[in-house]
Amino acid sequence: MAEVAVDETDLRILKALQRDGRLSNVELAEAVNLSPSPCLRRTKRMQEEGVIRGYRVDIDRNAVELGLTVFVGFKVLQHTRENADRLSAALDEIPEVVSCFMVSGEDDFLAEVVVKDLAAYERLLSERLLTLPMVAGIRSNFALRSIKTAAPLPL
Repeated sequence: MAEVAVDETDLRILKALQRDGRLSNVELAEAVNLSPSPCLRRTKRMQEEGVIRGYRVDIDRNAVELGLTVFVGFKVLQHTRENADRLSAALDEIPEVVSCFMVSGEDDFLAEVVVKDLAAYERLLSERLLTLPMVAGIRSNFALRSIKTAAPLPL
């Protein structure tokens, strides 16, 4: 994505939307001291430019029986762009992988996996993750308690 200019007014809009993405344009304009028309123009521009990538609902994972979070570290077999791209594409296709990063350090990739329970993770691990041909090793770290998730960006 090309660098996009975001000014102080845009930042106020973004902060307000992070707090409550369901604000109407009139409520948003009021919250950031703008009239509705320029507020709507700015919001639409930021959507078109990819600054605002979407609006999501924060769901309690336990309420939908997804109570186990696992942070999975992957080592690629050989450090090639092709293997990195193939692993990225494979992990992107797995619904249980809710976030994933290419990282430096002991692992090459770090994925956040959300499943119902340990049995579900074992199935995912044996049937999907361990079958990926470009993976040399996998480490699983089980979350014991959630401290902070889906926090707003520090704008």
